Parts: sequence; C-alpha cells; structure tokens
Amino acid sequence: MPRPSAQPVASPGALRFSLLGPLAVHRDERALPLGPLKQRVVLATLLGSANSPVSVDALTEAIWPEEPPRTARKNIQVYVSALRALLADDDLERPRLRHTGGGYVLRVAEDELDLLTFRALVRAAEGQDPRSAAPLLRQALDLWQGAPLGDDLRQSPALAEEAERLQLRRLAAYESWAEAELELGGAPAVAEGLRDLVERHPLRERLRCAWMRALSGAGRQPEALAVYDDYRQLLARELGLEPSGAMAARYREILAGEAGTAPAPAATRTARAASTAGTGASRGPAAPGPAAPAVATGLPPDLADFTGHGDELADVLDLLEDESVPGSVVLLSGPAGAGKTALAVRAAHLLGNRFTEGRLRVSLRDSDGGTRPPSAVLAEIGARTGQTGLSGPEAWREWLAEHRVLVILDDVPEERAVRPLLPCGGRGRVLLTARGQLGGLAPVHRVSVPPLGTAEAVQLLAGLVGQRRVRADRDAALRIVRACGGSPLAVRVSGMRLAVLRHVPLREFADRLTDPAGALDELTSGDVSVRRRLARGWEALPEECGRNAGRLAAGTGDGPFGLSEAAEALGCDERQAVRVVEALIDAGMVTSPGGEVTAHAAQYEMPHLIRLYARGTGHGAPLLTAH
Repeated sequence: MPRPSAQPVASPGALRFSLLGPLAVHRDERALPLGPLKQRVVLATLLGSANSPVSVDALTEAIWPEEPPRTARKNIQVYVSALRALLADDDLERPRLRHTGGGYVLRVAEDELDLLTFRALVRAAEGQDPRSAAPLLRQALDLWQGAPLGDDLRQSPALAEEAERLQLRRLAAYESWAEAELELGGAPAVAEGLRDLVERHPLRERLRCAWMRALSGAGRQPEALAVYDDYRQLLARELGLEPSGAMAARYREILAGEAGTAPAPAATRTARAASTAGTGASRGPAAPGPAAPAVATGLPPDLADFTGHGDELADVLDLLEDESVPGSVVLLSGPAGAGKTALAVRAAHLLGNRFTEGRLRVSLRDSDGGTRPPSAVLAEIGARTGQTGLSGPEAWREWLAEHRVLVILDDVPEERAVRPLLPCGGRGRVLLTARGQLGGLAPVHRVSVPPLGTAEAVQLLAGLVGQRRVRADRDAALRIVRACGGSPLAVRVSGMRLAVLRHVPLREFADRLTDPAGALDELTSGDVSVRRRLARGWEALPEECGRNAGRLAAGTGDGPFGLSEAAEALGCDERQAVRVVEALIDAGMVTSPGGEVTAHAAQYEMPHLIRLYARGTGHGAPLLTAH
C-alpha cells in the first residue's frame, strides 16, 4: 500500500504506537513505560492528531478540563520533554516531537501508528469490489486490541470524545466488512458477530440491515423478519420514526423470498401490506404476482410535526415543479441541524403527483461521516430502482433524463463528490442538501435554510413536551429555544429529552442550556447527540477552516459582527479577513443575517451552536490563510 509522501518513513526497529486499544508504545518487542497519567494524556492527544499541530490550549483542556493550574504551560513543557527522552528523540534537524505555531506536532509514519494503518486500509477498500474490499477491511479490524485508550485516559472528556469517534470508525468498518462478506456469500459467518453489535448499538440502521441480510442468507428468514419488526417498534417508541425505505425494501424482498411462488400465509400477507404502507405505497392486502418496481417511494417518513421554513419550502416546490425554470438541480444549504434533510423530504412527499416514477433519498456520506464515492452512490440507486445498468455517470444521466423521478442527494460533503451525479436536463430532478454553499457547482438553484423563528421553535418544542407544559412556563420555553439557536435538531433533541425527563422543570433545563460550558452536553437524547453531529461537520472541514472558525468564535461576541471585529479576532488585516470569512461562508460556518451570502456584506454571524462547539475545541493557533 503506498504511503503518503508527506509522512516520514519508518525505519527498521522503529517505534510502534497503539491507540486502537490501551495506549502503548513498543520499540521492537519491548513496551516502553509511558509515565504518569497527565503525560499519557499528552501523548494520546498528540497521537490522535498525528502529524498535525495540537495547540497548547487543546492540550491544557485535555489534561485539566475544569481549572488548569497557573503552571499549566510549564507543566506541558515538562511532559513533552519527558516524552522526547522516552522516544529517544534526538534528531535536531527534524525532531519527531517539535514545537510549532503555539502547539506541538508528533511525527508518526503510517506503519508506526495502528490508527493511521487502519485509516489507510479502510480508504483502500473504498470503491473496491467485495472480493478485494473484504480482506482489506478484515485486516483493518484485526488491528484493534480492545476499547480504545483505556478507562484511565477516558477520564479526560477530550479523550473520551476521541475514543467514541474511534469506536464509530471501527463500527463503520465492521459494517462495510459484513456487507462485503454478505456479497461473497458469507452470511453464516457474520450473523452471530452482528448480533452482539446490534445489542450494543440498537438504533444503528446499517447494522440492523446487515444482520437482517445475514440471517436471511443463512436460511433464518423468521429471525430476519423479527429483526425488522423489533427495529420498527424501537424507532417508533424512541424517536417516533420509521425505518428507511431501503431497509423496508429489504424486508419486502425477504418476505417475497420466503413466500416463493406459493400463496403467502395470512400473517405474511398482513406484514407485507403493513410494510408497503409504511413506505408510502398503496395500502391494502398484497396482491399475488411480481413485486412492484423498486422505483416507487424510497423516502424517509415525512415528519408529522414538521414546523417552519414555509418560504423555503415554497421556493423548493416552485423550482422543482416549474418545467420552464432552466436547470434541474436545487441546493438546500445550512449548518448541521438546520433541518435541510427534513425540508427536502417534506418537499419530496408533497411532489408525489409530479414525480410519478419515483422519489428517493441517498446519503453521500457513509455512517462514519466519510465521503462515499460516486460509484457506491450509483450502486445504491441502481439497487433501489432495479436499474442494474447504471454503471457510470453517463448511464445515470441518460436514465435520469428519461424518467420523471426526484432524487435527494443528502449531505453533500464537497463539489467533486456530487458533480458526476448531476443531470444535464430532461425529466428527472435532483435536490441536494449540504452544509456549505458548494460554490463550484453551476448551474444550481440555491436555497438557504435559516434558523427557525422563535414562535416556530416554541411550537415544535410544545409538540414534543406538551402544550400545557409550555404554557405553564413560557419564559423557560423561550429560553430553551433561544439557547438552541433556532436549530430544529437542537429543539427536537431538547423536546425528546424533556418528554422522557417529565420530572425536570423547563426552567431547570433552560438553566442548563444557558450555561455555555455544558449546553452541548445537555443536547443529547438516547444516541442522538447535537455535539456528535457538529463534530462530524467540524472534522470534515479543511484544517485551515477549522482553525480560523475557532479563532473567530473565540474573538467575537454572541451576535452579528463586522469585518473589523473579524480582522481583530483573526489577527490579520481586513483584506485577509475578507478571504477568511468568504471561505467560512462557503463552508457553512458563517452566515450573513441580511441574506446576501457575500463576505462584503456589512454584518456576519456564526450560528449559535457552531460558535459554542468552536469555542470548546480549544483552537488558538495563529491564522492560516484561506485559499
């Protein structure tokens, strides 16, 4: 496997670092003593960002999450000095651990650190056929030696978050391996391993779907059907949602395979009818004969309590319905949690009579937040529409031009991930959602998704916790939705949590949310976490954007700010600040309250929850020029 040229090459007898399990460093076969806890926190933090600068502020936050001592910076220097001695870091021209730009960089070769090796193997498997991908993913999974970082290091909240991110990467790789093995006919081998993971991650749909396929492939159809039924009931009970159209389609396939050519038993016919109704197709008993084309409705359920964004919804409907409007691509942009996907799904449901040949939603990110290659996206679309001939972008464009379909390409990470999938006219339409502006795409009709208004946000909250509870303390309800920054996701999570915590007064919860230090930790319900959603968006940013957003968040107030304030926060002149702000607008990290998305507007604003997250990342490095 080729090694990135920017990283150092490991020499024989080089060190071996381990994060995918307890923190460890070996020289040859000998484990090195890593010293006291705080020194190990420094090492683990540096390894988590290997070959990238880690600011002193970030190290301080990792070691002392509450009150750092006045000697914190000096203590960190002592820990770094001890690590240099431990690693025999005596190369003066190119030291392994060096100070740079207000922080420290630990140079590690790809084959020296198990995390880098794991990432490289997973990347190498992307876009490969199952026969090539399965062994690469198995090799990546075999690098794991247990829970990452160990219990002692996870006392640091920063490292606890890092451990959680690593676990999610491992889970996504396991899902990809299981899917590849299933394509190769290895269903019996993966069924039991998936059972344990599903028990630990009950709301992870991709895992459930793989388990359902494995059980079915192993000849255990009744158990496979039970997996779907259990998941459907769990989603309805916990989140008020239904399984995705893709999972429902898989369920129908298993039902059809179980029934064969013989008349289906009464119980099977009833289950099939309920499944079809749940995906928006016609209701009633399932008729005998061939299954309906898969290009029917492949949408998530429309939210029964969809609230706000009426003007934006009207704009989207007008653009998609009016055939005289040139172009056939609409982009919904806004920060994480703004309600882009819900708005897109609502529009698609309302346009059922317009797009009679099909409506479906496909994510352009995998479950770990990584970018899916266009080939994988086309493979999913082909499987869900029954069009096995979508071998490449040209075949896809031809098919889309000939069919009256609406395709939501959800959570687009960057232009190159979606450019090959855009149509060139014809009957089909594409609706994109993205956090950034995707300024390199043209022609695209752009619709920005703003925060909910206060009245709309209170309405959404009341629908979740009850009108009576909101009327009893409307001031507290107002404080809650304002602390959520008008984010539908944050308001919904608050409502879901309060619906469970019936004993918690709205006023107490409002107090928790108005504490900047703990607000994001409160916005969690079950496995739905606003912090995790923001973290995934932050990780996808170019490094310079993340650093500049952190400095801007720390150096400006909580409301709109002008160019001079931005320049002061960034430590540069206004000419350079314009370029930085433009880059952050394009990345979806900064907005213009006046509605004109340009860095030359008089005022800018950073969404409230993004500002809170950015301030908590500890980015304090010098300004990196935006390109």
